[in-house]
Amino acid sequence: QVQLVESGGGLVQAGGSLTLSCAASGRTFSRYTTGWFRQAPGRDREFVALISGTFGDTTYADSVKGRFTISRENAENTVYLQMNSLKPEDTAVYYCAGRATDGISYDSGEYVYWGQGTQVTVSS
Repeated sequence: QVQLVESGGGLVQAGGSLTLSCAASGRTFSRYTTGWFRQAPGRDREFVALISGTFGDTTYADSVKGRFTISRENAENTVYLQMNSLKPEDTAVYYCAGRATDGISYDSGEYVYWGQGTQVTVSS
């Protein structure tokens, strides 16, 4: 049984940084695509970043490009999201999600495994 567990969320001032972690059990991150999504109150869940399995290719939403970095530590079977220069509009619940394949997708419907989410709040 696959479980994804996020951690690292919290309250930070604008311009600050946070690092989110996603630890997996029952799944090897280096074989499948893993993504980060976020959902703010009253808004749809949106794509933030992904890292492919085999080659570790990364893709980012335009809104976070240059500020966020997704990475993977294979030995720890953990995916990270380093978030710098945070803005109030980054406030949301952040979810780690896993596909059942190694393909690229920005559609949350293409991800079958989800963590419980971690709250990120950026104050102005």
